[in-house]
Amino acid sequence: MAVTLVAFMLSPTLRCAAESKDDADFVALQDAARKSFKEEITPFVNSYCTRCHGQQKQRGGINFGPALKKPGETASSQRWRQAIAVVKSHEMPPETAGQQPTDEERRKFLEGIGQIKFLSVKDPGPFVIRRLTKVEYGNTLHDLFGVDPAVADELPDEVFGEGYLNTLSPLQSEQYLAIANEVLDRVMSTNAAQPTKVQMQLFGKTPSRGADQRAAARKVARSLARVAYRRPPSEAELDVLLRVFDLGRENKLAYPDALRLMLKGVLVSPQFLYITPALETEPGHSIVPLDDYQLASRLSYLLWASMPDAELSELADRGKLHEPEVLKVQVKRLLEDQRSRALFDGFGAQWLGLGSLKSKTFDTAKFPQMSTMMRSAMYDEVRLFFEDIVRENRSVISLVDCNYTFLDGTLAALYGLDKKVTGPRWRKVKLTDANRGGILGMPGILAVTSFPDRTSPVKRGVWVLEQVLGEHVPPPPPNVPNLDKQDKQTVENLTLRQRTELHRKDVVCASCHKVLDPIGFGLENFDAIGRWRVQDDAGGAIDAVGELPDGKHFSSPKELKTIIAARKDDLARNLTEKLLAYALCRQLEGYDGIVVDHMMKTIAKDGYRMQTLITEIVTSYPFTHQRIQEQIASSSYEKQLPN
Repeated sequence: MAVTLVAFMLSPTLRCAAESKDDADFVALQDAARKSFKEEITPFVNSYCTRCHGQQKQRGGINFGPALKKPGETASSQRWRQAIAVVKSHEMPPETAGQQPTDEERRKFLEGIGQIKFLSVKDPGPFVIRRLTKVEYGNTLHDLFGVDPAVADELPDEVFGEGYLNTLSPLQSEQYLAIANEVLDRVMSTNAAQPTKVQMQLFGKTPSRGADQRAAARKVARSLARVAYRRPPSEAELDVLLRVFDLGRENKLAYPDALRLMLKGVLVSPQFLYITPALETEPGHSIVPLDDYQLASRLSYLLWASMPDAELSELADRGKLHEPEVLKVQVKRLLEDQRSRALFDGFGAQWLGLGSLKSKTFDTAKFPQMSTMMRSAMYDEVRLFFEDIVRENRSVISLVDCNYTFLDGTLAALYGLDKKVTGPRWRKVKLTDANRGGILGMPGILAVTSFPDRTSPVKRGVWVLEQVLGEHVPPPPPNVPNLDKQDKQTVENLTLRQRTELHRKDVVCASCHKVLDPIGFGLENFDAIGRWRVQDDAGGAIDAVGELPDGKHFSSPKELKTIIAARKDDLARNLTEKLLAYALCRQLEGYDGIVVDHMMKTIAKDGYRMQTLITEIVTSYPFTHQRIQEQIASSSYEKQLPN
């Protein structure tokens, strides 16, 4: 049941009647959050923010008025995220402001914002209706018909970002129809020829003369739709498919060819191309558990990027999949399957930014090694490493600090291990250099966080803070020149570090660069494609010494890794939040923060192990429930019947 803030404020008896300790704890946290918001957040915002970002003046289009009135609402979350970033970095209030908060005021403000999530309504969020990605579509066709997933290669690549693309243009509709035709041409015979093995499996035998072919076709339609729609079809959906069958028979198609036309209708239907919520929900409820069919699809597309297999489908038919212990067993089973590579290709590569590696431009004169083969090897190293962490159920901390990696002969050259590792075979290699090991020292990561012709301490610093530790780095202020635009005479004899540090002389830049730069400088021993070096491109000695805002010092990549790896809770929380958002196909908001808090307790107790993290996400409240919202009934299906 969704418990609102108003209910807690107006109904003391509800608090007394809370039956579980969790409910009582939640009430206490809400009380503390309300007190903190009133005593710390509101005065701070009114004193230091609303003069420029209030109802009267909205500099940069930012207005804190609505967020102050309704702090726990989803619409306010973005505003609080912005506030955390700029107040933490001392970017706001600006240096030009007449009044500055004390360090203690900043600390209490940031702590208070962290409690705003407890003012949110208990809400799992909506079930996001989304179209299958190109990879998911190809894999699903493979699992249905045994065809090569590359049959979908002609579809445009997705542009990854928040959520999924759900539009379907006329051109894309034509592409899906063309792919459906190609798949059916590959696996089925036409014109009443001898049926193929796949055809027999899907359609069965042709009814004997005099039998009710339409009844037989409806039985086939029910079987096809159950698999392709990933749930039992409704009678209305079967009626539509039978109309396609009838259309074929009216046009003198033989029974098998009319079934083929019906199957084509299945393959271009929204029910196949989209992952959708249940057709019917229990009336009178605003929040309901996902049914087992939705859960099976959500799980299989998360871990396999494909449709549920026979075991998941059978559990869904029996209504057993929603049971927590059953669900946990299935998570482990799916992760042990080779198809779980999809978790890295879909989530891991996007999280780490490796999706850009294939197309990233490099200076061919400086880095002739960056061939297609080398880029592929860089990607596969990170993938194999990620998969090993998951499959062996290692700690999340191992992603940052470990003593092994995976190499083939191509990539080994960048490690200086080309005499030890040769040939195309991938193998697990123990590393003796403590500066290597973990994602911070992998060539693929170092390459995507560099410029085409040189390293970028700033990009690497941002990457570590945002992708590894989950901190939000404000965008650079406008009109700040990059290093290539600096006066050449001024920087002629300076190292890259000295040139980068020039930004700190600008008070607008200093607050961020004092956090970003040390981390980036700590990785400067790796060149733009991840090779070890002791001099930069200008011949200056690499200076990897740095100090973080918390006072911790380092002088090498291995010491920086140790400091980063020590932030276990930050590492695990960041990965949990990013994977949960990916699994739900939406940004995390409000009550999601409370859910993550609960998950972190379990994950920490088990040593931050990867499979525990993944299992906590799959069995979490937002993953297994949905908020009911009005759905616009799709009438487009009947309009998209194949020609």
